[in-house]
Amino acid sequence: MRRYGSSLLLVLVGAAVLRISLFSELYLRYVQAGLRPYLVVSGAVLVLLGVAMAVVRRTTHDEHEAGHEAGHDDDDADDEDGHHHHGHGGGGPRIAWLLTLPALALLLFPPPALGSYSAEREAARTAAQGVGTFPALPAGNPVALTLAEFSSRAIYDSGRSLKGRTVRMTGFVTHGDDGAWYVTRLLVTCCAADASTSKVEVRGDADGAPPVDTWVTVTGTWHPKGKLGTDAAWPAVLDVSSVKRVKQPADPYEQR
Repeated sequence: MRRYGSSLLLVLVGAAVLRISLFSELYLRYVQAGLRPYLVVSGAVLVLLGVAMAVVRRTTHDEHEAGHEAGHDDDDADDEDGHHHHGHGGGGPRIAWLLTLPALALLLFPPPALGSYSAEREAARTAAQGVGTFPALPAGNPVALTLAEFSSRAIYDSGRSLKGRTVRMTGFVTHGDDGAWYVTRLLVTCCAADASTSKVEVRGDADGAPPVDTWVTVTGTWHPKGKLGTDAAWPAVLDVSSVKRVKQPADPYEQR
């Protein structure tokens, strides 16, 4: 079994990658949708390499055994002291088998998407962008916005394009230390490792805050707060008119 340890590890890792990218959409918990083809190719290559390595090692082992048996009839490879030496090598360090644990975990129990814990670890962002005008919003109410779009307009839009408009956004629930609650979303550029937080404070919900990590769609109007472009304007505030619990979307992240 140890002879095929590295081959098995390659197959396990490749199968885990294919499990989350080819046979499901679980990869969206970790990377952007555009990276799916690369994950599929990588997983397939790892599986093929593992199988090829196992075949080569099996062939080499069979040839060695055949040569060893034939050699016993003519020359038993005894040294001058009459001792017989065998050239069997080890199968690699046993600790390498620990590498199978993360591969099996990804294959059988894929980790969940980042949620409130990650969002709460990030400090409140500073006003690093300049105040300016934004393009007009689409006609009709409510207008669907990402949390990042809503926050940008609420904090930096000198044209006040959100004034008088009803908006709809989807995210997961986080709680503040002061009793406030937020609809939150993580933004990624490439993968979950570079995620940052976008959140909007929700006010006016008579039913109170839903449980942490509950996914909701909120509808409401912008509540002006603080001076544009300053820390006092963050996070943006929504006077909510409805809160609807929803399932976590297949892609839980917003793109930058």
